[in-house]
Amino acid sequence: MATLLYRMGKFAYRKKWTVIAAWLVVLIAAAGADKVFSAPLSDNFTIPGIEAQQAMDTLNAKFGADSGTTGQLVFQAPGGQKVTTRTYEAAIEQATAAASHATGVKQAIDPFTAQTVSPDQSTAYTEIVLDAATSDQVSAATTNTLQAVSAQAQKSGLTVALGGDAFSDSSSSSGGGATTEALGLLAALIVLAIAFRSLRTALLPIVTAVVSVGVGTLGLLALSGVFTMNSTAPALGAMLGLAVGIDYALFIVSRHQAQVRGGMDPQESAGRAVATSGSAVVFAGASVVIALAALAVVDIPFLTVMGVGAAETVVIAVLVSVTLLPALLGLRGTRIVESRLFRARSGSGSAGDQPAARKRTFGSRWVSGVTRFRWPAVAATVLALLFLAAPAGKMQLGLSQSLQGSAAQAADMIDSGFGPGFNGPLVLLVDAGPGAASATASAAAVTKAADAITTQVRQLADVAYVAQAQPDATGDAALVTVIPKSGPADPATAALVGSIRDLRGSVQSATGTTIQVTGETAINIDLSKKLSGALPIYFGVVVGLALILLLLVFRSIAVPLKAMLGFVLSAGASLGATVAAFQWGWLASFFGVTQTGQLLSLLPIMLLGILFGLAMDYEVFLVSRMREEHVQGQGAQECLHTGFRHGARVVTAAALIMVAVFTSFVFSNQQMIKPMAFAFAVGILCDAFLVRMTLVPAVLSLLGRTAWWLPGWLGRLLPHVDIEGARLAGRPAVYAAEAADVDVNVGAGADGRELEPVPATASARVPHQIDKPALAAR
Repeated sequence: MATLLYRMGKFAYRKKWTVIAAWLVVLIAAAGADKVFSAPLSDNFTIPGIEAQQAMDTLNAKFGADSGTTGQLVFQAPGGQKVTTRTYEAAIEQATAAASHATGVKQAIDPFTAQTVSPDQSTAYTEIVLDAATSDQVSAATTNTLQAVSAQAQKSGLTVALGGDAFSDSSSSSGGGATTEALGLLAALIVLAIAFRSLRTALLPIVTAVVSVGVGTLGLLALSGVFTMNSTAPALGAMLGLAVGIDYALFIVSRHQAQVRGGMDPQESAGRAVATSGSAVVFAGASVVIALAALAVVDIPFLTVMGVGAAETVVIAVLVSVTLLPALLGLRGTRIVESRLFRARSGSGSAGDQPAARKRTFGSRWVSGVTRFRWPAVAATVLALLFLAAPAGKMQLGLSQSLQGSAAQAADMIDSGFGPGFNGPLVLLVDAGPGAASATASAAAVTKAADAITTQVRQLADVAYVAQAQPDATGDAALVTVIPKSGPADPATAALVGSIRDLRGSVQSATGTTIQVTGETAINIDLSKKLSGALPIYFGVVVGLALILLLLVFRSIAVPLKAMLGFVLSAGASLGATVAAFQWGWLASFFGVTQTGQLLSLLPIMLLGILFGLAMDYEVFLVSRMREEHVQGQGAQECLHTGFRHGARVVTAAALIMVAVFTSFVFSNQQMIKPMAFAFAVGILCDAFLVRMTLVPAVLSLLGRTAWWLPGWLGRLLPHVDIEGARLAGRPAVYAAEAADVDVNVGAGADGRELEPVPATASARVPHQIDKPALAAR
């Protein structure tokens, strides 16, 4: 691995203009593909394999010919007054008539005729049936006309809002993405400038990240003509592409800059930086890709598209980092060491530096303190993470999108006038099925079943209202609308769905019909159950593959296991903080969240997958350097301190950049992205600074030499990926040592000869058989 990347890095550095031109062609081709093949994005979720979705598909097939998507004009009288007052009634009738003539509207149903007036007569709504089959197909002209009707009706003193399924995102904008991404890039640029002490050098990771996101996002959008794609997928890909693209470039450029400062030839340094740090980038990216691509095991199409699309962006970020980045380093040449913003301190850096005297950095002081007080550090970190994770036990999940503006106002008005269950009705589909003897027999069986199930459902405790059954045109199916007393996100509503499904069995047996529960609320409930069932399988696949990957990288049993346990703690803390901020609403107003009460059902599984991959990034970045020092002959405690000292600054900068990028998306206008971005930001903060920078060195110090132990038989089975570049450094004996289950104490003697590994026996252990001055000179 290291040898291949070394050659790639040197080639890209030497042929810089060719490589840059090639990536420019790829970017232009991606833009062209987007123009030619892309299709409109969809905000409609389809979840095959669950009862509620199957029933919804049948319902659309049987009743779809007579109905389009629907919206509502909701009217509310001023405090203490009634919509039935003559002035208000006239204004409502006038607005209903105007809405019925709007472009794209099939029918506007008068609330006084349809009796859609609340029991206290404070609220009423006009049901609007549109030509469009889905909310995505509602034209801007239709929306603008109905908003004008709403504004005219408000002149009478009524409060009027346009909402319902057709206009659930009518006032939310997907704009603002460019602004939030720009803010994230600006914050990243500041951190990079401080890390590199040069604004021009700091621009290199920004350029590579923008290229990665451009190619990845445009390529993903080009596939929207082939796959149904949710609008969240490109935003998720852009968010992750920016974060990992900058971080991966930071890791490589930091190593290259330090080596050139230490006197290494820039072209040689580029090759070695790509070989060593680039190897870590490849394996870190692989862990993210595994976590994202494994979302396919959940068997939810739009979730698969989101995961695979984001994984594609990460793959491109890795490719850009090991090809385009060394080419850009070639443009900088020896000027990579310029320190225009801050004075460079001698000796700060990485492998390949000159052995100048170092000042004690914050990183070295931190790791000294952590390893000195390792038990208190472990206890304090674990307790802090468990405290943050506590709210996760109260998490409530759903699929409904968070509404904004007029749509949110309309939902609140319906809720206050008609009760919380009115915004989450359940729909019972009574279907005769294909086995009926005749059309007449089918209609009779459906009528009998609908009457029986209606009678039984009305007797359930949490039911506020059950409508009369509505048959379809042929009579072989009927709909029964059930209004719960509880809201869509209330656990009592989920219990009600279960109760209805429990009591339908006797009716189905007696009538030969099929009764299914559907509607958006039922789909949310079924989806949550499906995700809960898939989560252990998904987590097992991701963790299993990642353990194998980390085992290959670190050739250790303890390090991968420690990485898994640390991730569980940081993921729990992230979920707990997100519940408090978004579900409980502690930070809702600050982040511009318009509705609280439930989190997106997809959040836990997305968080576990993506955060897992990102957490493994920091594990690889930090511990791979410790592994590298261990392979070069340092003892367990010494390699811990040396690796941490070299890696702490890079990991700190990388984490701050990733947090800045994610935080910028928290303030975007995409309500589905907000809690995801917040969860990722909190997760990275916890994982980078509490787990990787505190818990990891404390645990490794406690483990000592055991941290790097690998059974000899397993060492012989595992391939040598050479992430630390031992072959480049002329240290092949280290692999023979590991395969023979001996201490890896390989170094160079004063005469330059390679020292042979010493057997790991109780009677002969030489923990530091290495000539340090000669090694440093190398």
